Amino acid sequence: MHNKNRGGQEFNPGAGKGTRFAFFGDPVVPVLYAAETERAAIAESLLHDIPLTGGQLTQSAYQDRRMSQLKTNRDVRLASFMGLGLRRLGVAADQVTTTPAAHYDRTVLWAEAAHTAGFDGLVYMSRQCNSDRAYVFFGDRTDDAFDRDPTYSWNFGDPLDGRAQLITFCNVLGVEVLVR
Repeated sequence: MHNKNRGGQEFNPGAGKGTRFAFFGDPVVPVLYAAETERAAIAESLLHDIPLTGGQLTQSAYQDRRMSQLKTNRDVRLASFMGLGLRRLGVAADQVTTTPAAHYDRTVLWAEAAHTAGFDGLVYMSRQCNSDRAYVFFGDRTDDAFDRDPTYSWNFGDPLDGRAQLITFCNVLGVEVLVR
């Protein structure tokens, strides 16, 4: 999921507010968030701040957003922040991957530690779609590791196709997609 002005395989150089696993370092380590599935990507981005009981997705939230599909072109080494990976670290998901945003100043330290340990990024269970994996890749280690699939694109602002797909997806979740 990315803004229309940024390519799907472009890393965020440190723009915007901090997130669960970004930003850290001096200079700042660029990051690329990704998800295993379309539904996890939508849940982690567009639906991130909408209550689980439902709500409204404003046009300004999705109009300029796109989804791309990436493929790795080489092996990447990921720290596992899920399953036994968390046990190995001696922490629970509610301390790292499922914390509220108010604790991002603490969770970003885990990403920094993974980076310091030589990992290319990390993998964890999506907080918003906990059946699917989410990823964070470190730009100083993986900026050349991805190719965008040119046959795939989802433009959420496209009223003929993209928006209709988004409405169908969100409808089942009790989220109304506003078109004005």
